[in-house]
Amino acid sequence: MRAKTLDPRVRKEAVMLVREARTALSLKKGLKGKAGDLETVTSDVEKALAGKDMQGVRRQLPVLDALVDELVKRPPKSTTRDYVESIGAAVLIALALRAFVIEAFKIPSSSMYPTLEIGDHIFVNKFIYGIRIPWTTTKFFELRGPHRGEVIVFIYPCDPDRDYIKRVIALAGDSVEVRCNVVYVNGKAIPNKLVEAETCHYNDYLEQEGQWVRKACSRYEETVGDKHYQTFHDPDRPLRDQRLAAGTQQTGDARDFPTRSYPYAPTCAQSEDAGRAAEIQQVKGTIVETKGDGKAGACEPQMHYVVPPGHVFVMGDNRNNSNDSRVWGSVPIENIKGKALFIWLSYSTWGLTDWGGIRWPRIGEFVQ
Repeated sequence: MRAKTLDPRVRKEAVMLVREARTALSLKKGLKGKAGDLETVTSDVEKALAGKDMQGVRRQLPVLDALVDELVKRPPKSTTRDYVESIGAAVLIALALRAFVIEAFKIPSSSMYPTLEIGDHIFVNKFIYGIRIPWTTTKFFELRGPHRGEVIVFIYPCDPDRDYIKRVIALAGDSVEVRCNVVYVNGKAIPNKLVEAETCHYNDYLEQEGQWVRKACSRYEETVGDKHYQTFHDPDRPLRDQRLAAGTQQTGDARDFPTRSYPYAPTCAQSEDAGRAAEIQQVKGTIVETKGDGKAGACEPQMHYVVPPGHVFVMGDNRNNSNDSRVWGSVPIENIKGKALFIWLSYSTWGLTDWGGIRWPRIGEFVQ
């Protein structure tokens, strides 16, 4: 009884399969294997349908269905097409990852020594501070904003065609002051301690001369929250620290910020790209007197800079060899591309036959 109720459905499916098989046989294109079997089984099903032999139709229908699946199908794609499609998909995935998730960045200068060296190649997390619409500064789906102490890659405010990498020192609304190489944020000195003095050296690359030079330095460790990172200073800082402790230090440092000789907020007009300053829409911070009586010592807080809303204040870890917010001002949040993750490649020199310049121990190090 149940078989009879299913007969109309079986007949309909059989008719459709017969039609598909006949069409394919008439075109004789794309058929492979046992095409003769398809002809035979199709004829058997047609005869069973004509004779209303539903039992015969049911018996032959699975065979016809299997042959149609096997023989009446599009010819397989060529190997070349498979490769092209696979490569195209890989390229699209790579572009999507680069645009929204992670991007490679090469360190071009010594401004971030000792954290990052010239020739370090790092990956940058572009997702954490929000997904940026490509070729714009518009972001969405922001997980969080940057934190103090994090190393970030950003669009240089004075030249949108260039990317910079620095460390976040202060956030919007914070005050910043640098006296005798000590950084004060909101009136409190960032804790620091001497790590290396006379033996501190690093290699810097002079592009104009096209050569590497060895420079002396002093190495300190700073602590911001749970972050511990090292900074380079000029080799005379330890001596100044000793004189300061003894109360005999009478002068400040060349990189003190802000200065009474120039009590103005830093802008692009003070940078090496001053020629484009008129084109830059820049929000200035403000300079405020810390001690208005003017009697503060050379290394004591005197006047500070307040970071404007929607900006962060950044500095290079190589404090006496860094072009940063002390010169050209704060970085707009929308300019930030991402947070530095880890070093995936590092070399001073490299070639197909010259692997001696690869810095193997640095590969895989996370950026602190």
